[in-house]
This record gives sequence, structure tokens and C-alpha cells, in this order.
Amino acid sequence: MNPVRKQRLIIILGVVVGLAVATGLLLFALKQNINLFYTPQQVASGEAPVGSYMRVGGLVVAGSVKRDPNTLDVTFDLTDGKGTFSVHYRGILPDLFREGQGIVANGQLMAANRFEAAEVLAKHDETYMPPEVQDALEKAGHPGANAEKSAQ
Repeated sequence: MNPVRKQRLIIILGVVVGLAVATGLLLFALKQNINLFYTPQQVASGEAPVGSYMRVGGLVVAGSVKRDPNTLDVTFDLTDGKGTFSVHYRGILPDLFREGQGIVANGQLMAANRFEAAEVLAKHDETYMPPEVQDALEKAGHPGANAEKSAQ
């Protein structure tokens, strides 16, 4: 093989290997940072992977909010009408957080029925519901879904 061709082949192989490594690292980083949305029904049925970071959304079950008087720990149940699970959050809840409220929580699923939230987001006014929560409630056939939609 001609020395010039050999040198070009080595350079091309080096570029291909470099691109393969860069692509692999990029895909690994994207996989680690993906944040999928799950409904309470999906979490309760076991469709959501335990131990992974995700977003969940639904309605706060009336009478389920329990606050620790000594810390900022709050535990409440989240439902879409077909599935329910417990959410634990340590921190200050949004001002608009209340029972019956549509919320979205970011965090990690610790067990099939326990979610550790790192962030809790509440709707910003009386007529808004996050689109993911609205779609989940409609699919679950929750009676509050149509009332929220007609108010918009």
C-alpha cells in the first residue's frame, strides 16, 4: 500500500472512531437526562420503572395531605381516577397547592406506590391545568377533566 494512502486511511479511521465515541457519549448523556411523564394509573400498574427519574401528574386526593410539624416534609396521594400512589416531598410547596388541585411532580419513583418528589409544580390560576395532566385525566375518564376543559 502506498504510504500516502496508508496515512489517509489512518486519519479516516481515527475520525470515524472519534465520531463513534462522541456519538456514544452523547446518547449516554441523553439517556441519563431524559425525564418521561407518567400518569398515576401507569405508576400504580407498574408501567413506570422503579428507581428512575420522571415526571408524574394528577390530582391531589382530598384529605391525603399530611405535613410533619417539625420539618418541611409533606406526603400526599396523587390520582387520575384509576390509579393512586403516594408522593413524598421535602420543601416548601407552591402557594397554589391544595387538595383536588392538578399538579406535576418531578422526582424519582422509589417503589411501586411511593414517589420522592424533588419539585412540585401547581397550576397558575383557577382555569389552567397542565396539558399532560389534562390528557391523563381524560384518558382515565375522570369526571373533573371535562369541567376543567370547559372552564378554559
